[in-house]
Amino acid sequence: MNNTYFLEQTFNKVNFQHLPLNKGEYEKCVFNNCIFSDCNLSEVKFSDCVFHDCNLSMANITKVSFWNTQFKDCKMLGLKFDSCNEFALSFTFENCILNFSTFYKTKIKKTLFKNCQLQEVDFTETDLSNVKFENCDLLRAFFMSSNLESANFRTAYNYSIDPESNRMKKAKFSILGLSGLLEKHKLDIE
Repeated sequence: MNNTYFLEQTFNKVNFQHLPLNKGEYEKCVFNNCIFSDCNLSEVKFSDCVFHDCNLSMANITKVSFWNTQFKDCKMLGLKFDSCNEFALSFTFENCILNFSTFYKTKIKKTLFKNCQLQEVDFTETDLSNVKFENCDLLRAFFMSSNLESANFRTAYNYSIDPESNRMKKAKFSILGLSGLLEKHKLDIE
């Protein structure tokens, strides 16, 4: 298999279900309105790339490298980020739907999630230190033995986090979100 290198290329409205993405490295590339759902992206390297308005739902991202990658307005249901290449794993998500995805045991410090749906996402044992959840829906997202130190949840909503089961030193919450930290106690908060 020949691995190829793509630099500063733009891919518009490509359905990679019909035209598979070439294995290789993509640097400073832009993907606009592309379909990757159910595609095998394993072992592909993306560095300084932007995905805009793409559908990556249920794609195989085993050993994929995401270095400084931006996802904007993307549908990303059921992705297993825990299977990615963990070396230098870094990305941002803006206006994305990541429901049913998993970040189990990943180290994603300082990641920005902005205006995202993160419903039923698994953050078990994830290093989320200094992560910012800006206006994100965390309904039934699962946090257990996670590092949430200095994470910012001030504008996040629908979360339920047990402070006794996670590291939370200097995590930031709004007064309106405190009920999400006390849910296990079944208190009546008004």
